[in-house]
Amino acid sequence: MTNYRKLTSAEIEVLKQQVCSASDWDQIEVAEGFLPETVHHTRFSGHVRLGVFRKEFCLPGGIRKPSGIGFATLHNVTVGDDCCIENVKNYIANYDIGHDTFIENVDIILTDCVSSFGNGVEVSVLSETGGREVMIFDNLTAQTAYVMALYRHRPEMVSRLRGMIGAYVEGISSSVGTIGSNSVIVDSGYIKNVKIGDFCKIEGASRLKNGSINSKEEAPVHVGVGVIGDDFIISSGSSVEDGVTFSRCFIGQACTLGHNYSASDSLFFSNCQGENGEACAIFAGPFTVTHHKSTLLIAGMFSFMNAGSGSNQSNHMYKLGPIHQGIMERGAKTASDSYILWPAKVGAFSLVMGRHVSHQDTSDLPFSYLIEQQNTSFIMPGANLKSVGTIRDAKKWPVRDKRKDPVLLDQINFNLLSPYTIQKMLNGVAILKDLQRISGVNSDAYTYQSGKIKRSSLKNGLKYYGMAIDKFLGNSLITRIMSSEFVSIEELRAAFVPKSVYGEGDWVDMSGLIAPKDAVTALLDDIESGIVSDVASVNDRFAQMHRMYYQYEWKWAYRVIQEYYGVDFETITAEKLMELVMKWKDSVVGLDNLIYDDARKEFSLSMMTSFGADGDEAQRKEDFMQVRGSFFESDPFVTSVKEHIRIKSALGEKVLDRLMTL
Repeated sequence: MTNYRKLTSAEIEVLKQQVCSASDWDQIEVAEGFLPETVHHTRFSGHVRLGVFRKEFCLPGGIRKPSGIGFATLHNVTVGDDCCIENVKNYIANYDIGHDTFIENVDIILTDCVSSFGNGVEVSVLSETGGREVMIFDNLTAQTAYVMALYRHRPEMVSRLRGMIGAYVEGISSSVGTIGSNSVIVDSGYIKNVKIGDFCKIEGASRLKNGSINSKEEAPVHVGVGVIGDDFIISSGSSVEDGVTFSRCFIGQACTLGHNYSASDSLFFSNCQGENGEACAIFAGPFTVTHHKSTLLIAGMFSFMNAGSGSNQSNHMYKLGPIHQGIMERGAKTASDSYILWPAKVGAFSLVMGRHVSHQDTSDLPFSYLIEQQNTSFIMPGANLKSVGTIRDAKKWPVRDKRKDPVLLDQINFNLLSPYTIQKMLNGVAILKDLQRISGVNSDAYTYQSGKIKRSSLKNGLKYYGMAIDKFLGNSLITRIMSSEFVSIEELRAAFVPKSVYGEGDWVDMSGLIAPKDAVTALLDDIESGIVSDVASVNDRFAQMHRMYYQYEWKWAYRVIQEYYGVDFETITAEKLMELVMKWKDSVVGLDNLIYDDARKEFSLSMMTSFGADGDEAQRKEDFMQVRGSFFESDPFVTSVKEHIRIKSALGEKVLDRLMTL
């Protein structure tokens, strides 16, 4: 705690000689050790406190500047030790500034009246006309926002949640703003009612109004040239630069917005990237990525999504206004020039190509291709399970998690296969078999959700879903076997008994968090009843669900394995377990071989078109190898698939060896 004292008459004289003035010198306080020589050409008004200025700042290019204050007007400002504040064109008013902060060439920085610094702003997400507003605040998570936006069928719970956020907003509201320690604000314009954290860099921003920049040492925030932001929160580790404009937005941890991206009434959660295009009223869950100038995302919910160039959606059918919304479940992506007319729902890990206007709901057909041909939507169920792109995405997401903050806001489960996606596949198998039963096994095509499924696509869908279900259920079973100590079949049967309370029944994907619906319902009941009464406790409960995932998963798999394979864990034999392990091994190797074959296409001669300019085929191949780094067999991804087959095969043999001892 810094102790301040009033200026001495000698210090006031020195300051006056250095062209400083004050409306009341008695209102100016300084820390012990203050040197008046470090302040010049400065006007003071209101209550001002100054630290000790002793250090030098080393700037890019090698220039060194001493700390201190020059050519500035300060009103009701506290300046920490070793700061440099120079060339403030207008003034700084009502701010507490930390130590070692550098402020130069700015227009105005002020807090005007009591502000919540962007906390409590209502974001009209999904529905532009309102009805799904999310109150943003510093510690908003994707899961809390999901509940607030989508669970409007529980108005009392939503009201309680809004009350909790309101209490937080009231607690942080102040008539004095803060600029953290070790921050940099240079060459910037209008900054009003903005709370700025430690180690933040604001370089060339045009306007920032009513917001919080929650930067910290472990995960600094950068705001760059030409940025215009109103009514916002930027979370730790994020970067917003190069002419981005945004209003009424929450930007989560480790997000990147740049290249003139524009966004309004939108939520961006962990590791989102937005460049060149436009967002309006979107719920961008973790790893939503859009790079292209011609891409519009509007009134949709996305996560783990990559938007192709020219992708857009419509939420307006020119009747009752822009009232429609859509959901693309986790991992769904769009090809170039795709279009979807909302309302619609696209299943997890699906690929959308072409224009789709018939409001499909393919949520029970995950990992599908949705392709438009001659104004008809064709569905290829499960086709993405054999795509090398799907596996590559699943591998890259954990690697690309750039969050450095020790406190992670969003709970993110990266699993490609989970009870959430497998329950959809089980539903999908039932749907496809019903279509066969009703329309006949030999029908050329089947109608589903205003789309068409070709006979070959349906048969392949049943095959791919069957392999994925065997793989996931086998994974859960083998994990349980290998983590258990047993010397008899009776001990193994006892080890199979789940310990978790939650897990059976439906599962949900709450924008990154995969959890049993009954666990989520229990939390919502506790919010509604008042047992959970603050936002920190809500976040803790979601974090607990994330930690408990594998226990919940086994609870779900325990029941489904028995129903799907017709076995009873209370009486199951070692022979039957070995049969299930062999089924798992066949499915894992089978899917890997399909992915292996799909990867081979990337190395065909047709993929070498445009390589080897002005050369023959041999030169084309050599050019291809030099650019791509390898041929098929030595490609890193291909070798990883082969290694995966080897590892899983060896694991299968190890499990079989343990079971053979029973």
